[in-house]
Amino acid sequence: MQYTEIGKTWMKLTLVSGHARRDKSFRFTSLAHLLDAEYLRDCYGSLNRDEAVGIDNISWKDYGADLEKNLTGLVARLKSRKYKPIPARRVYIPKSETEKRPLGISALENKIVERGIANILGSIYEEDFLDCSYGFRPGRSCHQALKKLNELIVNRPTNHIVEADIKGFFDNVDHELLLDFIRIRIADPSLLTLIGRFLKAGYVDSGLLETPESGTPQGSILSPILANIFLHYVLDEWFETTVKNHSNGFCELVRYADDFVCTVQYGDDAERIEKALKHRFEKYGLEIHPEKSRKFSFGRYEKVNADKQNRRANTFDFLGVTHYCAASREGKFKVGRKTSRKKFIKKCKEMNEWLKAIRNQVKTKEWWKILAAKLRGHFQYYGVSENYAGISRFYKQTLRMTHKWLNKRSQKRKMSWDKFQSYLKHYPLPQPKIVHSFYDGKCTVS
Repeated sequence: MQYTEIGKTWMKLTLVSGHARRDKSFRFTSLAHLLDAEYLRDCYGSLNRDEAVGIDNISWKDYGADLEKNLTGLVARLKSRKYKPIPARRVYIPKSETEKRPLGISALENKIVERGIANILGSIYEEDFLDCSYGFRPGRSCHQALKKLNELIVNRPTNHIVEADIKGFFDNVDHELLLDFIRIRIADPSLLTLIGRFLKAGYVDSGLLETPESGTPQGSILSPILANIFLHYVLDEWFETTVKNHSNGFCELVRYADDFVCTVQYGDDAERIEKALKHRFEKYGLEIHPEKSRKFSFGRYEKVNADKQNRRANTFDFLGVTHYCAASREGKFKVGRKTSRKKFIKKCKEMNEWLKAIRNQVKTKEWWKILAAKLRGHFQYYGVSENYAGISRFYKQTLRMTHKWLNKRSQKRKMSWDKFQSYLKHYPLPQPKIVHSFYDGKCTVS
């Protein structure tokens, strides 16, 4: 059978994965050569064709107009070590009502090389990453993380939760420490130099070039796996080999990107883990947010203990979902879930602003399809076991907002609520639906 160059490259990555799996101490010395024209052509083809352009103002279609020539030149620069990533274009997206999150839009050629490097790193580190890590990994999702958390609380002796927030994680990752961690598995100077250049490439904000000394490039294809590599060594592996061995009882970690919680059996262990986390992250130049991190009792005895102590039972948020202690119809302990108040308010506000803006721009039948897609997207994320009431509430709120803005179209005759209900029968919107069940053997990747 004849293999194309791209077939050979992917076969080589499979061999790399196998070697990484068999020998956890092996250091790979020759990887950069995998960034050849055929492989990078495949990386180009995997990119989102409609993404925003970087400061080079070159779209996916523009680059592809002379793809072979562009890739030939790119590979020549990579081999001669003359390739330098173009700084990202910085934009800001809403994080909350008062905060905005910075995001970097990479140049098209940057994205191609980033995709190539990310695949190479993934072929190695997916063999090293632990089961507690769920964020930005193939075959894993936030809903699987939530399901695992449910199992740890309901089926294991969890009586306490330690939650921690890493202050400005993506902006404060130390570049040299990150590269030191990568050197544990990779000794290819060409690839290490290339990764270092991406870390130092910086971004253009309001016409000014910024070259930060720390942080991973947010919004870039490389950022998720670099973050996972850093936290694998700083948190996951440390928790597995050190924290567990120094705990008197059961404890486990569930992490999605930089968001994580620890389930703990004994209060003394929870207190030690909370302090240890602070010192551990300080060691690597990061800070645990003092106001967003805490330890507290939670589990099958929480409601009874809260009643005895004349207080409200503890709750906590993880991945946009509020967790609380509840009971089944048979009286057995279970974890209740609902869309967090912060996320519910944010999603309602976003929907209201979109409806207000779109109602007079295009015909109703056109934006109605988008509205249906938005509802499906909401149910796809928040449609988890125990949260039917939460997604139903969002659905009803969306209907009320839709009815309001339909009636505020210029010079249009008002539509009564009854007529609106009749309209919905002819042009139905998606109904609330639990998409992710935590009580069967399956939980989809979304």
